Amino acid sequence: MTIPYNRRDYYKIWVVKFESRINYANRSIHITQPALIFSNPLIPYSFETLDTHQSGYMCIFTEEFIRNNDRLENLQDSPLFRLGADPVFFLNEQQLTLISGLYDKMLEELATDYAYKYDVIRNYLGLLIHEAMKMQPANNFTQQHNATTRIANLFIELLERQFPISSPSSTLQLRRASDYARQLSVHVNHLNFAVREITGRPTSTHISERIVHEARALLRHTDWSVADIGYCLGFEYPNHFNNFFKKHTGLTPLSHRRQAIL
Repeated sequence: MTIPYNRRDYYKIWVVKFESRINYANRSIHITQPALIFSNPLIPYSFETLDTHQSGYMCIFTEEFIRNNDRLENLQDSPLFRLGADPVFFLNEQQLTLISGLYDKMLEELATDYAYKYDVIRNYLGLLIHEAMKMQPANNFTQQHNATTRIANLFIELLERQFPISSPSSTLQLRRASDYARQLSVHVNHLNFAVREITGRPTSTHISERIVHEARALLRHTDWSVADIGYCLGFEYPNHFNNFFKKHTGLTPLSHRRQAIL
């Protein structure tokens, strides 16, 4: 079985107990023993099973879910999820028993009718993350140059810092790779290389997807006009925003808003 390159807006933590291979951005690792794997939604991956006997666990969640735990930091800043981090941890028997037990606890809690079960699951997830932070990563990936990783991280941080848009009078200041390169004092080709090297995806794709994500949120959760939303996101003319949104979603902004209301 092969899981193709995947992104979406979910973080994933999973345990595999069988031989497999994970291709993560431009890197690859062969898994031959039980392993704990962390997936950042900014970085696409493909997963290939090399064993007919498959077993394991997977936990999928959003950053919004984990943010409700005040003791956990921003996931993009976590040593487990940040760009350039080692995403694979090989487990010894004791670690496998401990981690599997936490997943079993989450599954048990999910099956209950307890009103605050998601708070309990969030705490188990926090324990899982902290236990992983005590471990030594597999470290079989080719190490990235520190400067390359740093530039990619600074780009993602600068991109996220522009959102959310809180007022119709606010406008997006940085819309192109060249805008970010100028802000970071690097050549745009250097920025594009660093971002693609670490994430496997072009700078322009990150920018476009983040703008689309914000556009969806504003269309769903505000009563601002489509023209105002487009202007906030850096589109001088409404038809330019309409064309951009439809290109990336298959819907016009108004159609998306109507669907959200239904």
